[in-house]
Parts: sequence; structure tokens; C-alpha cells
Amino acid sequence: MPYLHRAPGPQPHPVPRDARLTHSSGQSFEQLRQECLRKGTLFEDADFPANNSSLFYSERPQVPFVWKRPGEIVKNPEFILGGATRTDICQGELGDCWLLAAIASLTLNQRALARVMPPDQSFGPGYAGIFHFQFWQHSEWLDVVIDDRLPTFRDRLVFLHSADHNEFWSALLEKAYAKLNGSYEALKGGSAIEAMEDFTGGVAETFLTKEAPENFYEILEKALHRGSLLSCSIDTRNATESEARTPFGLIKGHAYTVTGIDQVNFRGQKIELIRVRNPWGQVEWNGSWSDRMAFKDFKAHFDKVEICNLTPDALEEDAVHKWEVTVHQGSWVRGSTAGGCRNFLDTFWTNPQIKLSLTERDEGQEECTFLVALMQKDRRKLKRFGADVLTIGYAIYQCPGRDQHLDKDFFRYHASQARSKTFINLREVSDRFRLPPGEYVVIPSTFEPHQEADFCLRIFSEKKAITRDLDGNVDIDLPEPPKPTPPAQETEEEQQFRALFEHVAGEDMEVTAEELEYILNAVLQKKKNIKFKKLSLISCKNIISLMDTSGSGKLDFGDFKVFWDRLKQWINLFLQFDADRSGTMSSYELRTALRAAGFQLSSHLLQLVVLRYADEELQLGFDDFLNCLVRLENASRVFQALSTKNKEFIHLNINEFINLTMNI
Repeated sequence: MPYLHRAPGPQPHPVPRDARLTHSSGQSFEQLRQECLRKGTLFEDADFPANNSSLFYSERPQVPFVWKRPGEIVKNPEFILGGATRTDICQGELGDCWLLAAIASLTLNQRALARVMPPDQSFGPGYAGIFHFQFWQHSEWLDVVIDDRLPTFRDRLVFLHSADHNEFWSALLEKAYAKLNGSYEALKGGSAIEAMEDFTGGVAETFLTKEAPENFYEILEKALHRGSLLSCSIDTRNATESEARTPFGLIKGHAYTVTGIDQVNFRGQKIELIRVRNPWGQVEWNGSWSDRMAFKDFKAHFDKVEICNLTPDALEEDAVHKWEVTVHQGSWVRGSTAGGCRNFLDTFWTNPQIKLSLTERDEGQEECTFLVALMQKDRRKLKRFGADVLTIGYAIYQCPGRDQHLDKDFFRYHASQARSKTFINLREVSDRFRLPPGEYVVIPSTFEPHQEADFCLRIFSEKKAITRDLDGNVDIDLPEPPKPTPPAQETEEEQQFRALFEHVAGEDMEVTAEELEYILNAVLQKKKNIKFKKLSLISCKNIISLMDTSGSGKLDFGDFKVFWDRLKQWINLFLQFDADRSGTMSSYELRTALRAAGFQLSSHLLQLVVLRYADEELQLGFDDFLNCLVRLENASRVFQALSTKNKEFIHLNINEFINLTMNI
């Protein structure tokens, strides 16, 4: 029997019970609607105004669009007429066939459709010109509120519309998705799987028809039966082939929806058929079987099938599993955590690292099954600022057994245990793996280093797996400062140093911030092997704040001696990590240098440090390095003092406390 319109099989993995409100007013859809009904007005969405800024960001409309409400276009508008079906979706003047293909697929899963399009809205009683839709974004559901003003030209909808001109659910859904991504123009070009995931929170799986397994027909049949969303497309070799029509009536570079699959008896043989839909609502397959297509023809003419599974269950298997899901949100930041792929060994190790503990084997198996899905966030929304979809992927390494960020040498001598099939410029890269029980480290990255983006990493496992961000903790190890040697026991070198101190301090035998500024700049600017600009008076006051044990705001001999010894250690540390002997330190080496100085910072704190102290070339001079160390030590000592004396008042951990002080 064919599967065409049945309800989905397994349940999707758990989603938040209530979607997060996104309107700038902080009010829910119902609160906004009731407010409009009380005032007797129709809702106008200031977050997505009815003007050109919501349409395009790089061009102006070629014709004068007029924003109209459905009641101004037709006499009796309806939200849905006779159920939301794939025939309600007709493409307009926007190149978003990928979105339309996803919407058409969504209509085949009534449960998923009801999540995206809540049923508590219509043009009947309670109408206030306001509608809302819910989309999945980076592991949470968002409630997107819009008004119902739509762009028109000569009283006809310009973009997505229904075949029945009185029906408006599809046009309003497109508007809500445009708002989610910043504008209608942001919807130009894309992959259907992107919207399918936003409609379900599901997991993507891609098949190349020429390389598909022998049971490919059964895989697609099972996917439809489980309520998965499916699309297909024909590749283009160059830009001129985009939307070119083949002799068989198919469109290259165009997203189609797979809407049904069946077998029929024909002349004593079983023929496998598949049904696909063009969002244009026209230009159809003109080969055998007309509206339906023989599956062998489908494999011959289409290049790629994208499946959005509501759970990660392998379509090649019959069993339905309950999956454990963990989510990690992170960032690649230039200069600190944007290390690129393994080809760039010097920076690869600086990427975020997530420890994965696989503790339980699959039932009756020796290995553990898990799926890793890496998604770069908000790239479509950032298109207006020139952002492109980055080429991303990940690698998985056996963990050496220590709970700290793995360094460069580890990756120099160890190969990965698994990796994404490829680095590719898609929003999400996902693959399924089977590895023995043990501890592993997942490293998500862009292909090139220095490229910035936020990401969401989802790990699905059949059995419970434990994950932990290796960059999430701050470990501070500050030794107690040594006491100075008594004058009678001083060596000749120490006596010379005391003479220096007396010369700098003057009669009061204490060094002020101004005196410290003079001596440090005079000494450090003479050093030829470090790049040093100048320490400011504020920096010297910070040094005194760190080293002053008497509370006088000055350094006595003991304080000055401790600081001078610490300064020599820091200079040696700086030279140690100045790999190219340029007199500067790369920001990518800063993590290791700070660890050697007693600080193991979280990725977020490291990013703040780099933003504050590194230059445009991602280099730090010694004055930058010194300022950074003094700031970190000050914050750490203050935290330790407060937490010791006022335990009941300290509600921040050291990570949060340093984060706070770094922003002051």
C-alpha cells in the first residue's frame, strides 16, 4: 500500500512545551491580540514593518508594492480552506522554491504542521490582524508573531500564495519565516532541508541517487511512513543551468517535494512509482507515468534526496529507538577559537572541544551508535551584512584521559577516529557513527581558520552518553608570593636590586604608580627581543593594586621585589611562546601561555581577552600580555578573598566573576 497522507509513526525527540516569545514587546500572541481587540485596532508589527526594509536589503522593488491585509484583497479571506495541502502552495516572484518544497512536505505531516501553525487563529471571531507561527531554531522553539499585511501588486500577492485566492495560510507562513530571517530577500536560494529542520527540529540525512544503497526505494518508503519530510533536486554544473528545463520537463537546481511512493502491477510486473511535486505548480515530468514517475526514472534524472527525520533512527533498520540528545552552543572567534580544520595544525587545536563519553553498547552489539549534527547559526539572517554560509565539518579523536583542552602536540601525533564525510558549505553537517565504548573528543570547525560564526552541536546517542565542554571551566592556580630575603642575607645581585629600588622610590622608600610607570617603560623599551609600546599610568595602578600588601597604594621594597621577580617570569614566558621570534605572541598561543602562568580560561573568557588585548593582526606585544596577566590576577585574587570571607554572599563562580570584571 502507498503512504501518502498518514500520521507520523514515532514521536519526535522532546521539544520545549512552550515556544519562546520573540516579539520586542515581551508579550505573547494572545496578549497582543487581546490588546488589539480591547482597543478596536488591527495589529501592526513594528518588529517587521510593512515597508521596503522587510522586503529587500540589497535592492529596491522593481514595481511599487502595496501592503494589504487579506480583507483588502478579497471579500471573504480564510486562513485555511479544506485543510492545508500541498496544492495550496504556489511560488511567487521570490527565489525560495526550497522553502516551498519544505512547506509542501510539511503538509503531509499534520502533527508537525499543527506545531508550526497553531490552530488558534483565523479571520473569524477574534480576528485582530495578528497571526503567529512556531519555528525550531538551534534547539529551541520560537513563537514568531506577525501582522497580516502582505506585499501585493495590482491586488495580487507578489510572493507565495495559494491556488485558491481566498486562502492565506501559506502566504502568512512565508512572511513569518521571512521575519525570522530578517527579510524576504534573505529567503532567496537555499536547501529544502534547512526549512524542514526549522519546521520539525529533526535531523538531516542526504542521499546521492547515483550512490544510494540497493534498498533505496524501501528507505524512502519507510521515511514517508515515519512522517519524515523529503525533497529532491537535480544538480547544476554552472550558474547558467540554474532553473534550466530538461527535455523531460524537469527543472535543474530546483527543489521538488517527494509526496508519495507506491507499487502497481503492470503487465504482470510490479512497478515502483514515486510522486514528486514542483512548487511552481506547473512544468511537469513528461516521461512515462505522467504525474507519477517510475522509480528507475527518478534515480536516473534526480541527483539528490534530502530527508529530515523526526528522530535519528536509521532508515535502513526496522527498529525504532529512543534517542538521548545533548546540545552544545558555541562560537568560532577569530584569534582564539576559530582554528580551522586539521590542515592548519598551528591553530586547529584552539577550536572548541567537546568530550563525549560512550558508556553503553548498543543492544547485542560491541559498539555504540551516535549521530553528530553540526549547525552554523543565523547565516541567512546575516546575509544582509555580507555573511556567507561557511564550509564546516568536525573530527572525533580518542580522548587521552585528561579533562583539559588538548594541545597542538596531541594532534600532531594522533589521528582522528572518525570525521564528518566532508567539509561543506551547508547550514548543517550530520553523520552517523559506530565506535567502541570509551571517551572521545569532538572538534567542530570551519575549514579555513579565522572565520567567525556561532554554532549548535547536537549529539544523538542510542544509549545514554555523557558530554562535557572541555573549555567550560576556569582553573586558577595562583601561588602565594615569596617573602623577600632579609637585607643581611642578600646576595650581591639582590643588593644591586635594593639600590635600584631606593633610587626609584626616593626618600619615602615606596614606589608610586607614576614612579613605577617611569621605571618599567625605561627598562622594557630597551629590550630588543620583545615588542613593547608603553605602559599607561592606569596599568601601573593595576599592578600596584595587585602587589600592594599594605593597602597604602604604593609598593614597598618587598612588594616591588616580588613584582620584579614575577615580571622576569612573565618576560621569559612571553619569549617562550613567541614562536617566530617576532617580539609578539600570536593570540592562538595565548591559551597555552596563560595556562603556563596558572590560568586555564573558558573559551568565552579567552575570546574576551583576545578582543581586548590582541591587535588587528591577532598579535600581542609584551605590554598587552602584561596588562592581561595583571588584570586576570587582580580579578582572581579579589574573587578568592571574597569567597573566603563572604561565602554566603558569593553567588558567582570564578568564571562568571572574571567575566564580569573583564567587562568593567
